[in-house]
Amino acid sequence: MITAGIDMGAKTIKVVVLRDGELAGKSIVIAGFDNRASAEEAFAAALEDAGVSSDDLDGVVATGAGRKSAPYSTRDVSEVGCDVKGTIKRYPNARTVIDVGAEEGRAIRCNEQGKVLDFALNEKCAAGAGAFTEAMSRALEVETESLGAMSLASGNAVPMNAQCAVFAESEVVSLLHAKTPKEDIARAVHDAIASRIVSLARKVGFEPEVVLVGGVAHNIGFVDSLKRALECEVTVPDDPDYIGAYGAALAAAEEG
Repeated sequence: MITAGIDMGAKTIKVVVLRDGELAGKSIVIAGFDNRASAEEAFAAALEDAGVSSDDLDGVVATGAGRKSAPYSTRDVSEVGCDVKGTIKRYPNARTVIDVGAEEGRAIRCNEQGKVLDFALNEKCAAGAGAFTEAMSRALEVETESLGAMSLASGNAVPMNAQCAVFAESEVVSLLHAKTPKEDIARAVHDAIASRIVSLARKVGFEPEVVLVGGVAHNIGFVDSLKRALECEVTVPDDPDYIGAYGAALAAAEEG
């Protein structure tokens, strides 16, 4: 059986193709103004990577914020459901899934069967998502990609009191004027995001094993802050941004 999952994220669109439940191909593209066209581009690239055509597919399931507009899909599944399905398949002992993307963060508690027991979302504030690091990078005048490594070089924890991205940007500027090292500010930025996410995790009653997925999982500074805030180990897949699409492709296989 060959199935595909499409994750229509706010910043990127991911497509995963499975053959008999095993990864056969995948693709990621930036979500442009025309999400459907971007999804079609990602879909074609994933099929090419898998060496199959659309006629070979037995099912396609969409997930993500824009899942209702996804092309080719026969049905859609929530991000929460796909996160858990993809994570449990990879990590059967996972009991808490944390997903932090460009514009949203979520914490999910599940059982050994992959059933969602509870979840909490941070969907209305950039302070708990990847967009926050992008805004703070601009304020620090550094590349977003370098912010994580910069924070690991910090030797001092600096509190960031602002709970809003707009006010936090002003706070960063004030810290710079006070000659605070950029490394310390970078750590404060990641600690602030981690604090938001940990509050969600505590709300759902997190327990190990904790698995972090979503694009922000590539940020080593955030991963470090999250581990310290949770006071436990955090597992990060090699391809954390694909887990939602992977879960969607698994859901398509179950449907077939």
